[in-house]
Amino acid sequence: MTVRLYAMTCGWLSMPMRVVLDGEEGELRMPVPSYLIDHPKGHVLFDSGLHTEMQHPTSERMTFLAKRFKSEFRAGEELGARLERCDVDVNKVRYLINSHLHFDHAGGNHQVKNAQLVVQQREWQAAHDADLIQANGFAPEDYDHGHDLNLVDGEHDLFGDGSVVCIPTYGHTPGHQSLKVRLGSGNVLLTGDACYLRQTLENLHLPRVLHDRDQMLESLHRIRSLQTAGARIFYGHDAEFWKTVPQAPAEVA
Repeated sequence: MTVRLYAMTCGWLSMPMRVVLDGEEGELRMPVPSYLIDHPKGHVLFDSGLHTEMQHPTSERMTFLAKRFKSEFRAGEELGARLERCDVDVNKVRYLINSHLHFDHAGGNHQVKNAQLVVQQREWQAAHDADLIQANGFAPEDYDHGHDLNLVDGEHDLFGDGSVVCIPTYGHTPGHQSLKVRLGSGNVLLTGDACYLRQTLENLHLPRVLHDRDQMLESLHRIRSLQTAGARIFYGHDAEFWKTVPQAPAEVA
């Protein structure tokens, strides 16, 4: 059985460094990744990037987001276009896994209408709880598109063969999850925002903005354990690391 992984850049965002590394000064420019997993039983996406409206914002919310995070997102960088370069029809993707439901990870969900949406149950509940939506930066227009839902609780083996496994990494949001993918070369862990940067993992340097500090530290220790066991770590928004990652249609070896 061959499982293939492809990395796609769906725009760039810039924000104050302290948001991602608490206490640090300066600005951080970071990629917005999405990943395609080609499995014999179907195509899987991990995160969907930004909403296409961020390319030419008109609504109050999108205009605010584009300015606050200094969005760089051009036509042709949206998820559907990235998949087209891989000869994959976005309408035929079988599963869409969201690490969490923030705008730069679930904003492109509207493009993947026919996929089953795989999200941690606690994340989905928090994203529909009036008391938690604002506190966690959620917005239903990013993720409420009538998908067939698979709300999972904890670790979830997508195909039942150990090749694509959702790993709970709570803390950044109430139900954040990362994704372990088994390639021929070994395991890869797509961390999402459980681990923004290499520094986050090496120094346990937490961001300023997070849901639960203790849970995030626990998740980072879990990521360290997977790294010790041989998994390659793909940091969520690390521009320096991203330079080393082949971009689709080239395959991650």
